[in-house]
Amino acid sequence: MTMHPDCERIMLSEDQLRSRVKEIAHEVDKVFKGKRPLVVGILKGSIIFYSDFIRHLSMPVELDFMAVSSYGSGAVSSGKLKIKKDLDRDVNGRDVIIVEDIIDSGFTLANLKALLLERGAASVTIVTLLNKLERREHDIAPDYNCFDIENEFVIGYGLDYDEQYRNLPYIGILKRSVYEK
Repeated sequence: MTMHPDCERIMLSEDQLRSRVKEIAHEVDKVFKGKRPLVVGILKGSIIFYSDFIRHLSMPVELDFMAVSSYGSGAVSSGKLKIKKDLDRDVNGRDVIIVEDIIDSGFTLANLKALLLERGAASVTIVTLLNKLERREHDIAPDYNCFDIENEFVIGYGLDYDEQYRNLPYIGILKRSVYEK
């Protein structure tokens, strides 16, 4: 596939993503051996990462989803956590694995982890595709992270800008001219 014209450059290729997601899934698999965790995908951005990740797990898992956001249609966090779709399963006493596309400021995941622990989760493990350390404002770190990235606006492999570009098979840097209109 050729690079989308709205991309400045490809940051992570399909092959890099495939290889690292498999590696992280195997690490998580070892830690949770003999357990049956609830694997929670954060919609919509994590859906492609989530599906690739769970296919590499050999342990029994239950799947659920939440739609949680601190972003509107823009490129900057609103600073308010919004739960658009809550879990269908009870987390009380469960080991929960949150699968998220990216940690930026850390606001969403810090608040989500606190919420799940408040609801009685036995443990909350965070697995992220991308980690923007430079942007961190909240004291939260992923337990498992595929890639640390620089402070760029990234799209593809589930990540979007205004609901576009999720279907790109790579992670690309969006041209500033697209979102600085």
